[in-house]
Amino acid sequence: MKLSSEVIQKMMHSVKMTREHELDCGQCYDELDQFVELELSGKNAAEALPLVQEHLDICGACREEYQALLNALKAIME
Repeated sequence: MKLSSEVIQKMMHSVKMTREHELDCGQCYDELDQFVELELSGKNAAEALPLVQEHLDICGACREEYQALLNALKAIME
């Protein structure tokens, strides 16, 4: 199997972005409610839970869950 230079670059970027401490999707999901509650209370959720923010930055599926939860809670609060 021959890899294109574009695929190799993407793989290298992914490896370079890997940190010693990261959350997987399950761990992120477990902390989403706290993250959203901090955000809705006007606190800096990214500062309080940086690993959650980092995961949301790279994971589209978890980012969608976050956005859905945020929108639902905002609707309830209105």
